[in-house]
Amino acid sequence: MKRRQLLGYLGTSALTAAATVSFAQKTAAQGNAGGLTVQWLGHTCFLFSGGGLRILLNPFQPSGCTAGYRPPQVEADLVLISSRLLDEGAAGGLPGNPKVLFEPGVYQADRTKIQGIGVPHDREGGRRFGVNVVWRWEQGGIDILHMGGAASRIEFEQKILMGTPDLALIPVGGGPKAYNAQEAKQAMEVLKPKVVIPTQFRTQAADVNTCDLVAVDAFLELTKDLDVRRLENNSLTLRSQDLPKQGTLIRVLSDRTLLKT
Repeated sequence: MKRRQLLGYLGTSALTAAATVSFAQKTAAQGNAGGLTVQWLGHTCFLFSGGGLRILLNPFQPSGCTAGYRPPQVEADLVLISSRLLDEGAAGGLPGNPKVLFEPGVYQADRTKIQGIGVPHDREGGRRFGVNVVWRWEQGGIDILHMGGAASRIEFEQKILMGTPDLALIPVGGGPKAYNAQEAKQAMEVLKPKVVIPTQFRTQAADVNTCDLVAVDAFLELTKDLDVRRLENNSLTLRSQDLPKQGTLIRVLSDRTLLKT
């Protein structure tokens, strides 16, 4: 697969020329000792902090299923987006002018290899919503797979690229461009991750008239035989030595502090 250097992103559409971004000072100083902190900012948007890096996934524009959330205006070294749709690709105007990746490919950000895997964003081969980019990288000693808004089943070739992650973030709320509960369970069984964080489901932030997702409960009912916990806050810290030797943990983060007041 073609290796790409990190690309800059201007506004909502234009790309700059290829550029190399170095995070050497941070990674050398901090390494993986502190593990990985995962902070949920609503919908499929997460901030990953560890190994001296802050990587933001899928910033959104509040509307529809995210109408009641505050915009995720957080500082990050790098932003990855799964599509150019506004519920997972509103990367303009973020503080600090971070670099943004939005196309499938293999990228190198100093010592961090980041792989974007293109899959259909719907159940019609991408004809409705185009390509969804599944992102895979290692940070803080944790192998991460963020499925974005995947709705198509995982094919054999895609599974090879996705591997068996330590942490998988999997959409579960259904609708035309995300797994429903049964599809999410099937994806989990294919990937066999050690930890799953469900994403893209109906929450208190939803506009009831326009949000087409269902709540996380349907997925949790299908996976109730596993170690399932609803956490009281919107962040979770993982260390490689604490991951389960077998089986899968499911952790549901709370969005209580993310809602507009």
